[in-house]
Amino acid sequence: MSRTSRIAGAVVGVVALAGSLVACGGDSLEQEKGGSDAASGGGSKKGSLVVGAAAFTESKVLAELYAQILGDAGYDASITTVKNRELYEPSLEKGEIDVVPEYAATLAEFLNAKVNGAKEAEKSPVASGDVTATVAALEKLATPLGLKVLPPGDAVDQNAFAVSKEFAEKNDLRTLSDLGSSKIKVKIAAGDECEVRPFCAPGLKQTYGIDVTGIDPKGVGTPQSKQAVKDGKDQLVLTTTTDAVLEPYGLVFLEDDKKLQNADNVLPVVNAEDAGAPEIAETLAKLTGVLTTQDLAELNRKVDAERAKPADAAADYLRSKGLIKK
Repeated sequence: MSRTSRIAGAVVGVVALAGSLVACGGDSLEQEKGGSDAASGGGSKKGSLVVGAAAFTESKVLAELYAQILGDAGYDASITTVKNRELYEPSLEKGEIDVVPEYAATLAEFLNAKVNGAKEAEKSPVASGDVTATVAALEKLATPLGLKVLPPGDAVDQNAFAVSKEFAEKNDLRTLSDLGSSKIKVKIAAGDECEVRPFCAPGLKQTYGIDVTGIDPKGVGTPQSKQAVKDGKDQLVLTTTTDAVLEPYGLVFLEDDKKLQNADNVLPVVNAEDAGAPEIAETLAKLTGVLTTQDLAELNRKVDAERAKPADAAADYLRSKGLIKK
């Protein structure tokens, strides 16, 4: 499953076995080694750390960022790519993986389903658009499992909706509330599941009063979906906040001003026993405090559009921010 596949839905709680949320990786259960060995820079070795990554671009880039900044701080950091969360989360609990870049709301609902059962989690979701409350709920679930949740940053990868610049200017649209108030009939280019998912068409209707007339099932953030909105066949496209390929289609995001989407802010999660040292948290916090949604989108673009290697894109970024010396 691709990164964007989970974004379309996120029906909270039904994901422990279905794997329908954010870094769910692929269908294979095979674990594979991947990425670079970010050897410690300059100082004495402080021990080995394994950074986990899921099998999609953004997770691989984040894992490289984590491994390289930890390597520069003196740790012997390597990366292991695991196909899906159902595999890497237990490995994190066991200490086979020490650190994983995660998404607050998605992991909170994954653990909610794991701990309380999928049906109960669906009835009683713990994630919301409030990042503070979502992280608190995540910590409550993660701590008894031996996991330590580090503070989130501003970078967030969640559902986002975009319109054409021309359409936005013509109708004075900046937010989803503006679109609802306009009473314009809207067809959404998205996955067909958008019709029933609470964070897509039903949520847009209920939260914003948007007059959704139908779904054009062209996929989440696909070129076909964006082209349909550019051409005026559809008015709204479902994509993600870290989609860096809107401008070529003349599209712009509409702000989710009422926080319909859950707070999927990026944060590190570590094995508390093996990687709970304050210095590890402090090192990762330097990155978390700098990384923005726009930065993450640009890193994704470099890898997916320019074919840069995740390790190279990560190293360039860290050097540009003065976060690593080499």
